[in-house]
Amino acid sequence: MFAIGSGPALAGNLSLPLARGPVAAYHTSTTTRVTAKRVKKNAVKSSSASRRRVASRTTSRRRRAFWNPLLKGSHETLLRENAMIDEAGIPRIEDDDQLDALIENEELVRIPETDALRLNPGLLPDRKYARPVVIDFLGDLTTAYYERFRQPLTITSAVRTVPQQRKLRRHNRNAAPENGEAASSHLSGLTVDLGKRGLTKQQHDWLEQYLKNLKDQNVIEPLEEHRQACFHVMVFQQYADWRQQQAQASETTPEP
Repeated sequence: MFAIGSGPALAGNLSLPLARGPVAAYHTSTTTRVTAKRVKKNAVKSSSASRRRVASRTTSRRRRAFWNPLLKGSHETLLRENAMIDEAGIPRIEDDDQLDALIENEELVRIPETDALRLNPGLLPDRKYARPVVIDFLGDLTTAYYERFRQPLTITSAVRTVPQQRKLRRHNRNAAPENGEAASSHLSGLTVDLGKRGLTKQQHDWLEQYLKNLKDQNVIEPLEEHRQACFHVMVFQQYADWRQQQAQASETTPEP
């Protein structure tokens, strides 16, 4: 007979050794494979995210590099606009009371909607006005555009007041100031924004060239905005005289 130990001796005798052989190798191999897959998956995700960030930055740089409009604005453009406003003796519209007075005196005229011209539905009723010379310019432009493309142009913004311009600058860092030598020409009622969203390349190029030709005649100051989808156009008072000269010239030109 064998004597059976008690207590600690028994516990020591019954202690089990660590697993060895094929079973342990299987578990170790499986764990290693799972860990390797996770590491590889995370590496792929990280690599993909990195490539997307690089592609995004590259695209952004390309857009900035490739966007070189024919009608590019600058600080000097704002100075020129304000100089023309001062020369014409036109005040900046300080508030709604002054705006209402100008409308009542017909110094500001409602922009008419036609088959060739649309107004942004978001414009308030008393913001759908401009100086009479602007109305003439819009009539000439939109008529020519409609005859060419059978589609209307859209006014996205027109006259503004000082408080409105100040509010606009709070969420649009590219908006011109509400006062000073570079103040927004919208405050004079001589400026409108022509929407370019949805234009085909052919339509865009036609509009760009039309505005460039008038700029060369020194009767408007246009610029194409980048962050806002529009052409900003200030019409000079001398557009009225230039327009009359064109009409007279066409009347005296003999037919072929």
